[in-house]
Order: sequence, then structure tokens, then C-alpha cells
Amino acid sequence: GDIESTPFLEAIRQLKWELGKKAVCVHLTYIPYLKAAQELKTKPTQHSVKELQSVGIQPDVLVLRTEKKLNTGILKKVAAFCNVDLDCVVQSEDLPSIYEAPIGMQEQGLDVAILKKMGEPIGEKPALGPWRKFLERRRQATNEVHIGLVGKYDLQDAYKSIRESLYQAGTYNDRKTVLSFINSEKLTKENVAEQLAGVDGIVICPGFGQRGTEGKIIAAHYARTNDLPTFGICLGMQMMVIEFARNVLGYEDANSREMDEKTEHNVIDIMEEQKNITNMGGTMRLGAYECVLKQTSRVIDIYKHEHIQERHRHRYEFNNDFQKEYERAGMACVGKNPESDLVEIVEIPGLKWYIGTQFHPEYQSTVLNPHPLFVDFVKAAIANKK
Repeated sequence: GDIESTPFLEAIRQLKWELGKKAVCVHLTYIPYLKAAQELKTKPTQHSVKELQSVGIQPDVLVLRTEKKLNTGILKKVAAFCNVDLDCVVQSEDLPSIYEAPIGMQEQGLDVAILKKMGEPIGEKPALGPWRKFLERRRQATNEVHIGLVGKYDLQDAYKSIRESLYQAGTYNDRKTVLSFINSEKLTKENVAEQLAGVDGIVICPGFGQRGTEGKIIAAHYARTNDLPTFGICLGMQMMVIEFARNVLGYEDANSREMDEKTEHNVIDIMEEQKNITNMGGTMRLGAYECVLKQTSRVIDIYKHEHIQERHRHRYEFNNDFQKEYERAGMACVGKNPESDLVEIVEIPGLKWYIGTQFHPEYQSTVLNPHPLFVDFVKAAIANKK
């Protein structure tokens, strides 16, 4: 019903008209449960479908989100009032994990229903073996590893991809990942030890703007000096670089041009090609870029490849003018873009696990192919716990 959805609804309508059976509309709706009346209400779904029909879209399949299991009577009622075949009405009941949802959908025949609608042949039922093994491994992982997310966004969906990547990495290390959010705006030198107490490792999260950055720098300093496994992502890596400049290189005013345009020690600076552009959203370095890893580095042992490709979303970069100073002081630049020579990865070899990436590895982490950096980070956090 949001006005922002209107262009997408029109695109769906046109696709359905142009492609016919080659386009199937799956509509996700909510079946609320009224606790006082102990009753499930289908009226919101009926109204939602009616609204779609008013803009020229007839859903082929309905997926009903529900807190309570729906009986056959409710499914028949929804099918009848929404003009949808009964075998194309499936429910998505609350489950212990989102990763259980595909199995539940398959058990209700959602895949078969879609194939029928598209006129495609129905082959042998997929066993989903690797997926089921992941679920079983996840259920059996009872020992915990505690990871702190240092960031400024209280809305945790802002870090959803990172959170899921850590959950997946925990499963592949046979551990249950327990995450705690540490608000970087509230971090001080006085309370950082208390705030980070009990975590086995921290992730310094990405973000934009100055708010909360000093807290991230404080967290990076505490983690580095206490040898706590630390993973900095995008802005998180930049905060690790700034902290190192201030407390190891001795540049007290070191900063990013994003935070302080007048700093003399701009260890993080805007990319050369971005300097004459003012539109922040549309001018970032976006998409996948090549990265070559240093032979004598921890990350090449993690990736098992010298050439990798990772996805980016940022405007500011490590300032190569300071690279030799960093290298001499113990922070190694171990990943670089072969074309621009921009630094993509930094690490401190002398610590248990202290790595920062300018790119976003969480964008490529999946259930069946967890990102190696997350897996190795969680492994280091487990070792630190011991």
C-alpha cells in the first residue's frame, strides 16, 4: 500500500501481461491472530488481493504469514474469496529460524504449484541435502560464541546481512552465534572495557556520517591493545586505520576527510574521481572489483586464492600516501585493487585476528557458501574464548 510501491506494481502488471504463463505473481500477505477473540482473520488478505486486482494484478499464489497454524477451512476460504487455486495457497508459520522456511514451503508443494502455473515439467522432488545438513548442524550447535556488533544504528535490520553471515559462520564452526549490539555513540574510554566484557570478538560495522565514529575508534583501540579478534567492514576498517594513525603513528588529528575536511593527516580520503561530485548516493564505488592478496598474509591463507572479487559501497579510501608508515609500524596493506592500487584489506599480523576490509564480504555470504572471512573470524573468536 505504500506509494513507493506504485512503479513496481505497474512493472509487475506489464510483465504479467507481456509474458503470460512465463510470469507468476506470488503475493505474501499477513493473517493476524486476535488473542482476545482467539481468532485468525483473513479479511486483511482479502482486502490486499482486492487492492492488487484494482491495479490489474491477479495473484497466482498466496503465501500467508501467520503466528498460528492455519487449518484447511481457512485455506479454502482464502482460496475462494481471492480467486486462487487451493493448492496455490500456502502458509508461512513462525519457525525457529528463517532457514527452515524453504523446507516448509516445499512440504506444502509451493515449488510444484509454481511449476504447474508456468506450464513447466515437474521432475523429481529435490532432496535439498546440503540445506538440510546445514539445518541439522545448526540445531546441534549448542555451545555459544559471543560476538559484539559495534555500530550506531539501533534498528538492527541495518546490519541484517552481517548478522546472518555471522550466524552462518557460527553453524559451520559448530557453534551458536550470540550477537550483542554495542552502541558506538555511547562508547567512551571509561566504559569500553565494561561494554565489551564477555564478547569473544567484535565486528566494527559499516555506516555513513560522523555520528558514532569516535566510539568505533575507541572500540578499535581497546580491541587492538587487548588482542581481541576484530573484523572491520568498510567504515569499520577506516576507523581501525584512523585509530592506528592516532595511537601508533602519533598523528593525534588523524581522520577521514568525510569527518574532518581540514585534518592534515587525512589517512582516509575521498577517491580522486569523486572529488568534484557532490551527490553522495549515486556516486559511490559500487559493485564487484578485483583484489590481489599479498602472498605472506593471513587473508591469502583464508581465501586460498591470490585473486578475489568483492563488492563495494563507499566513496572514501585508504590514503596511499601513508602506506609505508603503516607498513613500518605493523599494519600491513595485504589486499589491493590491481588497476587503481587502492588498498582493500589491512591486517595486523602480530595479533590473533585483526582484519579490516574496504569491501562488504557479507554481500557474498550464503547458507551453502559462507564467506571464508566470517568463518575464520568466528573460528578465531572461539579460540579466543578458550
